[in-house]
Amino acid sequence: MAGAGGGPGGSGWTWRPVAWDPLLARAFHSCTELRGRFYLVGGLLAGGAREPSSDTVVFDPAGGQAVRVGALGGPRRSHHDAAPVGGRWLCVVGGWDGSRRLATVAALDTERGAWEAWTPAPGSCPPAGLTSHTCTRLSDRELRVAGREGGTRTQRRYGSIYTLRLDPDARTYCYKEEGCRTASRSGHCAALLQSSGPRPGHQLLLFGGCNSAEPEVAGQWNHGKIKVFLSLPQGGTTCCPRFDGTACKARGRWAGVPAGASRTTASLLFCGWALCCAVWWRNSD
Repeated sequence: MAGAGGGPGGSGWTWRPVAWDPLLARAFHSCTELRGRFYLVGGLLAGGAREPSSDTVVFDPAGGQAVRVGALGGPRRSHHDAAPVGGRWLCVVGGWDGSRRLATVAALDTERGAWEAWTPAPGSCPPAGLTSHTCTRLSDRELRVAGREGGTRTQRRYGSIYTLRLDPDARTYCYKEEGCRTASRSGHCAALLQSSGPRPGHQLLLFGGCNSAEPEVAGQWNHGKIKVFLSLPQGGTTCCPRFDGTACKARGRWAGVPAGASRTTASLLFCGWALCCAVWWRNSD
């Protein structure tokens, strides 16, 4: 755990582990918050491993416990990404299954405790395959996908951007290739940020994953087109209209942030191969 300390300028950080469990030791996995718990899916479980794991581990930050999920049929994946849908489903997108890159969607129904293989909707135009990509939520059922594609696209100088629409009622997904392109990237990070100026709105920035030292814009939306959804530990979502952390105090409460801290954000950080994780907060005032 790390909190703002009392160093020079008041910007010091102090770290301490809050959990220690071999189930958390993995790399190239996904870690997704859903209903106040963190779901770790797949990844490589040892140095030098080539076969991805198919297990799913749930970490409860309140109790500091990690438990392997007993749901059968979990996808064997690494270098994938995942996103929550409808406060119920955990959707795993793309990744490496040990033999090829995929663009499919597998979903864990957390209420039934069962994995489902969703099917492409009519008109879906999927990429050749995805690894080390990012999936950024634009709404509860829509993701913006950016990153390394398989097949002949791997050799291209530019990478395509896709919008992925998810339909939990029909158990389907639909890819749409966008008109914009970015530099070919893999292992990068993506952040949806609020933009200011004469035309405020939101923009999706990509960081790293290529030789460029500059972030790249992978999407822009006018004011009111994008809303930030915060998953609550009891299930369901609430809307954060601004990125100032004010509406995110619920997350801070269950993460153990002191009640008096203002403008608080909270996250979970996994330390690669280390058998530890950290829940941290920052007081930005």
